[in-house]
Amino acid sequence: MSTSQERLDALTRQAARLERRIAAFSARSYSDKMTQLAIFVGGILLVSAALAIARWLGLVLLAAGIVAFILVGRRQRRVDRSLLRQKFWLQMLQKQIARMRLDWQALPPPLPLEKPEDHPFDSDLDISGPRSLHQLLSTAVTFQGAQQLLDWLLCREPDPDAISRRRALVRELIPMTRFRNKLMLHSLLATRFTNEALDGERLVAWLEDDEQTAPAVSPITFPVAVLLWLLAVVALIMVVFAHLPPLFFIVAWALSIIWFLLRRKEEGDLANDASFLRLAFLQLNEVLSYLEAYPYPKHSQLRTLCEPFFIHGDRRPSLLLKRLERITRRANLASGREGWLVANALLPIGPYVVSRLNRYKAQIAEYLPIWLDAWYELEALTSLANFAYLNPDYVMPEIVAGKKREGEQPMVLRASALGHPLIDRERKVVNDFALGAPNEVIMITGSNMAGKSTFLRTLGINLCLAFAGTVVNATAMQTSLFELYACIKVTDSLADGYSYFYAEVRRLKGLLVELEQGTRFPMFFLIDEIFKGTNNYERLIGSEAYIRALVGKYCVGAISTHDLELVKLADAFPLIKNYHFKEDVVDGQMVFDYLLHPGPSPTRNALRIMQMEGLPVRWEAAAPPPAITS
Repeated sequence: MSTSQERLDALTRQAARLERRIAAFSARSYSDKMTQLAIFVGGILLVSAALAIARWLGLVLLAAGIVAFILVGRRQRRVDRSLLRQKFWLQMLQKQIARMRLDWQALPPPLPLEKPEDHPFDSDLDISGPRSLHQLLSTAVTFQGAQQLLDWLLCREPDPDAISRRRALVRELIPMTRFRNKLMLHSLLATRFTNEALDGERLVAWLEDDEQTAPAVSPITFPVAVLLWLLAVVALIMVVFAHLPPLFFIVAWALSIIWFLLRRKEEGDLANDASFLRLAFLQLNEVLSYLEAYPYPKHSQLRTLCEPFFIHGDRRPSLLLKRLERITRRANLASGREGWLVANALLPIGPYVVSRLNRYKAQIAEYLPIWLDAWYELEALTSLANFAYLNPDYVMPEIVAGKKREGEQPMVLRASALGHPLIDRERKVVNDFALGAPNEVIMITGSNMAGKSTFLRTLGINLCLAFAGTVVNATAMQTSLFELYACIKVTDSLADGYSYFYAEVRRLKGLLVELEQGTRFPMFFLIDEIFKGTNNYERLIGSEAYIRALVGKYCVGAISTHDLELVKLADAFPLIKNYHFKEDVVDGQMVFDYLLHPGPSPTRNALRIMQMEGLPVRWEAAAPPPAITS
């Protein structure tokens, strides 16, 4: 298996080759445009000169020039289409490279997705938002695909069956590099019509609303229109062959136009409806047709997921979208666009087009939600598989879902070389970690900046990845299913009038409330600097009481603290285990190894940091003022 650096080097070389190819295609496209211009200008001059010599020579040169102009134009359009695909392919590769390098500026900005308020670990673990796990993982071009991925990452109660199914699909997708890359390419090509993410549900909602309020053509509209059209045709024949006065044809034509104008409202805003559908499905067709035609491996879960795209014979996306494309072209004609208002008034095009358009819209409204749901899930799964592909050093964790004993779930977490996926590889330090017993509480002490908060986030974010169904930043990992709860990045709320301390109290109370109400799976909690929003005396009392309340509950987790007095709780409670991060002073500088060590922290460094930054850490008692004598 290749390393991450080898994979990054391969992507970089591929991007460099594409840049050279794009430069060559751009030069060819420019050359074809100049050739067309030369043919046009030179053709005018040559044809003019040839006509002065001989008319037949001028006509021959004119025909030759037209043919040459058309042929060069066709070649130039083919080159431009290839150039567009190459540019999107390069864009996709550059995003892949940015994901591996954690180049946040080069990644697409996070979408405004829906998130639950007061989520117990979203902001604490940097799951969503700028520079987040979701921004790193998501390759989706639709709001709903990105939302699906976020929902998996933020799921509070893991579903063993859903996780097992996602893991199986991700395993299938990881080696299918060509399929995933082409799907991403077609998705990017679909967005070339807009700078925004695609919103499939907007189209579904429009179809459903329009279905209820669709223009209803009266039963007499079409027969009367046909009758008047036949009358106009007969009148025209009689005028030409029977030498009747033209007034007969004019009156018949006028009646047809009047009927058309009277019934035009029945057609609704046919032109706008047709244009909207044509643009929307032109975007969707780019992706759906690819998913329909792909040769899926037999008996694979991916084939089962993508069955809606090809299982329904005459209801496949390509066929329905082609029919819709044809009818929207006629709808533009029927609506009076493109100079066909007179023809529409004479021919009963409008009622026919409205009925056909409504029929195809009804068919697409039936199948479109099924297609889109499969595409959304595939986008989210592709994001997870792509993350695994870009990180070949990561591992698919083993999930222990069996029951320990009746009514209880196991509490297992073991990991080797566990790291944080949002930290650069050059700066990342990995740790081994294992829970020693069920209901264990890990107490982590250590100096400022030693790595306590980062380690808590490392535990949480890798559990999120495991339960989403993809690889984790470790060389080996075994875990039970947990419900996550974190109190790491709590902020005050000026709008609600919450101080930092009160917001922290609310979050910690929420953990106890959930434990009292009962959870399906054991709670895995992560608490950073417990009660740091209050004074030392009350913090120590409150922290000890809170930890005592957690011990023995249906939970397991880790708490970091600066209060070294709390490590003594391990003497009274065997379920409390002490760990620490340490530091050294080398040449007057603080040096951290960011490695987790057993036992309580033996050092403190706050005064050292203050002293190194030039802050005073000592003082001399002031001399008492002299006594006042009378």
